[in-house]
Order: sequence, then C-alpha cells, then structure tokens
Amino acid sequence: MKKILLVVSALLFAAPAIAQHAHEKGPNGGPMEDVAGVDVEMVAKGKTLTFNVFDEAKKPVATTGFSGTALLTSGSDREVLPLVAEGNALKAEAKKDIAPGSAVTVTLKAADGKSGQAKFKN
Repeated sequence: MKKILLVVSALLFAAPAIAQHAHEKGPNGGPMEDVAGVDVEMVAKGKTLTFNVFDEAKKPVATTGFSGTALLTSGSDREVLPLVAEGNALKAEAKKDIAPGSAVTVTLKAADGKSGQAKFKN
C-alpha cells in the first residue's frame, strides 16, 4: 500500500511540471518543446514551417551546423520536409497550406552532435 501511495504522490507532483512545459508558448506565440538540448518554437504560416531555436534563457541560437526534417501529418496526408538553417531558425516549405490541427514531428541534429525529436500540434 505504501508503494502505491508513493507512486501516486510522485505522479501528482510531476504532472504540473509536465503540463506546464507542454503548454509553454514561445516569443512568437508558437508552442515550444525541448529538442536536442535547445528550446524549439514552431510557427506555421501558410505553407511555411519555422522552428525558432533558443537557449534555456530564451536567447536566439544560431542554427549553423543544424540539420533535420519535419514530418507534417494532416488527416491521411503525410509529407516529409527537409529543414534549412536560416539565422536562428530552421525552415521548411510544404506543398500546400498547413491546416489547423496538423501534427508536426520534428527531428533535429544540433551543431554539437546532439539529436532529438519532438511533436507539435498546429
């Protein structure tokens, strides 16, 4: 019984921290996730996906040497988009406008060799 109570207590205390990160908004109003040791904000506008990259203090990080892809899923449509480094952002162009509710999975490799993946909802 003590073990169950301990596990439940740990989950209750961890849930607010997990929920807070999942709903964090970036400086440009997009959702943010931790990917490959940096904070990444996704902004979708028209056909363009922009992933702004920041350090933990929310200062822009140059994306020179970064690489990655974004998997855009909307209903039964799927499109893999290569990311192109531009200043402190990685950008991709879809074939058509990005629909609200689309799911985006980004896979990044940072300049220091760290890699990671995160999921976003448009």
